[in-house]
Amino acid sequence: MNLSQPTIPGADPMPRAPREALPAGACDSHAHLFGPQEHYPYQHIRSYTPPEASEASYRRLLHTLGFQRAVLVQPSVYGTDNRLMLDTLARQRPDDAIEWRGVAVVNAAITDAELQHMDHLGVRGVRVNLVFPGGVEFSDIEALSRRIAELGWHVQFLLDVSRFEDLAGKLGRLPTPVVIDHMGHLPAHKGTTEPGFAALLKMLDNGKAWVKLTGPNRISAHQRAPYQDVDPLFLALVEANSEHCIFGTDWPHVQLPTPIPNDGELVDELLRLLPSAALRQRILVDNPARLYGFAPS
Repeated sequence: MNLSQPTIPGADPMPRAPREALPAGACDSHAHLFGPQEHYPYQHIRSYTPPEASEASYRRLLHTLGFQRAVLVQPSVYGTDNRLMLDTLARQRPDDAIEWRGVAVVNAAITDAELQHMDHLGVRGVRVNLVFPGGVEFSDIEALSRRIAELGWHVQFLLDVSRFEDLAGKLGRLPTPVVIDHMGHLPAHKGTTEPGFAALLKMLDNGKAWVKLTGPNRISAHQRAPYQDVDPLFLALVEANSEHCIFGTDWPHVQLPTPIPNDGELVDELLRLLPSAALRQRILVDNPARLYGFAPS
C-alpha cells in the first residue's frame, strides 16, 4: 500500500495546561482523529492529507487541558467511511476516564440498522461540510434529517455564513436542531452586522441553532492569540443565546490559514472571554450535556 505524505502540519506536540482549571465535566465538542493509513485510508477526493492524530495523543491532550468529555467529528478526508470514529467509540469502557460521543458523515444509502448501531455507540449527529471537499451536499440532508430526527440527533454544518444564501430559511426547514461550526466560519473583519452572521444570531435567539465557539484562529487576521478581532463575534453569539453555545479545541487543527496554536492558548482565549464561572459551567458542561446526551454533572 502506498502511503500519502502529509500536506499539512500536525498539532503542537507539547500542549500546556490552561491558566485556570476547567469545571468538572468539561467537554471538548470538536476534535478529529486520523490514521494509521494502513487501516483507515483516506478517500481519493480530498483537499489535504493530515499526519496521524491518534486516540492516545488526543487523550493526553484532554488530560492536559482538563476535559472529561469529548466529541469526535468525522473529518472530510474520510468521507462517509466512519470506521475510525466508530471503532474508537466501540473500544470505550464504562469506567473510562473520558466520556465519548461522535458526529458522523453519512449519505442516503445508510440503513436504519446502521443508524441505530451508530446511536448505540454514541453518535449524536451528522455533519455537512460545505467548505472542504469530501462532505455531504446540502441537497442530501433534508431527507436524512427526517430520519435522524427520530433518533434525537442534530445536523452539524461547516459553512461560511456570509456565503450561504438564505441561511435561516434553508436550515430552519430542517426538523432537527442545527449546529454551526467555528462561529459561522465568518472572517472576523466582516463584523457582526454581516447579513449571514445576523441570520445566525437570530437562529440562536429563537433556539433553532447551536454554535460552536471554536476556531477563532481560523477567522482572525492575527497570527497568534489573543485573537481580539474575533471578540465581537464571540460575545455577540454568547449574548444571543448562551444556552446554545458550546466549545471545542478543533484539535489537531487541519487546513489552518494561521500557525498551529498551542491548545492551552485556545482554552485561555475562551476563559478570557468568559470570566463568569456560571457561563463557563453552562458552555463547557451543561450545554454539551444536553446536546450530546451526557449525564448531568
